Amino acid sequence: MQDAANIRPLTALRFFAAMWVVLFHYWPKLDTAFTPALVGKGYLGVELFFVLSGFILCHVYLTAFGEGRFRYGDFLWNRLARVYPLHLATLAGMIALGVGAGLAGIAIDSEILRWDALPANLLLVQAWGFAPAAAFNHPSWSISAEWFAYLSFPAFAVIAWRMRARPWVLAGLTLAAMAVLYPAFEALAGRSLTQATIAWGALRIVPCFALGCAMHSLWRSGAVRSVRSAALGALFSGAGVIIAAAAGAPDVVTVIGFGGLILGLAGLAQHGSSFATQPGFVYLGEISYSTYMICVPWKIIFVNAMAKLLNLADEKLPWPLWIVFLLSVIPLSAASYHLVEKPARSRMKLMADGWRSRRAIAVGV
Repeated sequence: MQDAANIRPLTALRFFAAMWVVLFHYWPKLDTAFTPALVGKGYLGVELFFVLSGFILCHVYLTAFGEGRFRYGDFLWNRLARVYPLHLATLAGMIALGVGAGLAGIAIDSEILRWDALPANLLLVQAWGFAPAAAFNHPSWSISAEWFAYLSFPAFAVIAWRMRARPWVLAGLTLAAMAVLYPAFEALAGRSLTQATIAWGALRIVPCFALGCAMHSLWRSGAVRSVRSAALGALFSGAGVIIAAAAGAPDVVTVIGFGGLILGLAGLAQHGSSFATQPGFVYLGEISYSTYMICVPWKIIFVNAMAKLLNLADEKLPWPLWIVFLLSVIPLSAASYHLVEKPARSRMKLMADGWRSRRAIAVGV
């Protein structure tokens, strides 16, 4: 069994998921009338994150859960340390941007500073139907959905653990459930589940997270038997994802393709392949959460600044400037990772270690 840190291709994959979302948000600011279909499907990068989350959390915690060593409180604290500090920082940043713009007499979207949505954002329940609008840093809805999955992880783990000897059955049942859920939701709600954010965002993560758990079960069972089969699986699944997204296939087809891609990449690591394990790829994956969380605030700052400096009435950027805009999110993500995300996470983990030490001393006394 591979250590979590050794599934490096999956860490690298996170960067591509984040940049797909970034392209989706940034492309409308490019001075062109053409939008590639693949870019238009960039919102599915969130689904890729969700499937990855289910796979990795099962990889890290499922055995401990099954053997009775899982500590729910420690698990939740570790997950909160992973997502909450940067969420809080970007939330504060958007408030500062909105208030500053108002004081400067600059018009902003009235939904950004919806103060009645602040409690839900602070409690990470804005994607549970408790927020009246997509206020502040809109991408944070998916962090709220992740928090829902973290809280309900024991339910996923019970199923995955009990069916660990029948991984193909688990995968089949998961795919069957997805084949029913996606069209049923669209029929009832009038829109795709993959476009749910503030309303029904917590539900959006459920099939993806379950798919990640099912793919982990297959991987753990040794379903990927060789480097060759892993490479072929990753290649065909990756190509299928691109073709399905570009051809406008139902989103569920692309999401299912994510499962095969993740299984193939994890299989490559399992059998010793060095594909996508280079430090540069892994580092970009490590800063991908920052990439995702700062992309919209940076869009607001950069586009508004350039529109005023260059007198761009329609806020459309010429190609050279747009490329600078797109690429600049990477060093900003690195700065966010090293200045906010990583140190805050370490600090929260040190706090937990201190609490455990004090409890141990108290019990010993």
